[in-house]
Amino acid sequence: MTSTYILIGIAVVVVLLILWVIATYNKFVQLRENVRNAMGQIAAQIESRWDALTSMIGATQKYAEHEANTLRNVIAQRSPVRPDSTPGEVVRDDEAFLGAMARINAVVENYPELRASETFGRAMGAVDKFENNVRYSRMMYNDTVTKYNRYRSQFPSLIVGALFGFAKQDYFDSSPGKREMPAWQ
Repeated sequence: MTSTYILIGIAVVVVLLILWVIATYNKFVQLRENVRNAMGQIAAQIESRWDALTSMIGATQKYAEHEANTLRNVIAQRSPVRPDSTPGEVVRDDEAFLGAMARINAVVENYPELRASETFGRAMGAVDKFENNVRYSRMMYNDTVTKYNRYRSQFPSLIVGALFGFAKQDYFDSSPGKREMPAWQ
């Protein structure tokens, strides 16, 4: 009789442990998907920012055909940011974007009438809007990664995280060129 109670007690503990592991695993999956979703939001804003840059290239084309073609090649060769991209891949994309913007600014310096163009002005406004959206999305990403990494580091969930290979996620660091809002105009 006593051994039956012991077996039932062990079975209950094992079932509770299995249920806890399942719940913890599912929480990790949820948090990981939140991180991927946050990166997806960044990717969407970056694509919109590049689309706005493409509009600026169209406005630039009538003033500097060669520069417009060079910028189109930069856009064609970039690797798009995806929900499973790393912060490092986003930083490389930002560097390509900043390089393209620097080239457009050089064209604007040579053609002041381009700055007065209504099409160019609208495109510049869109780039600024999406640049702000990217910054906001990065903050949201870092908040989401904080929640994931915190859960991953807490005992006893760290055991399940290690057991199922839930790796630490990287944050976006503030690079020297990104600490201040860009001045495109």
